Amino acid sequence: MKKLVLAAAVTAAASTAYAGNMAEPVMEAPVVVEETAGSSGGGVLVPLLILAVVAAAVAS
Repeated sequence: MKKLVLAAAVTAAASTAYAGNMAEPVMEAPVVVEETAGSSGGGVLVPLLILAVVAAAVAS
């Protein structure tokens, strides 16, 4: 009985997942990300600090 209920649930879920139609796909505009001016190593400081803390914890 449990297998029959599980099979019915899987069949119902699979049949509702069909999403095909003949409509023209809508293309969205690409996202443009502008970077702010900063130092060349701005994103390196935090990972280096985390690495130093982990290394100090392992060494002691």
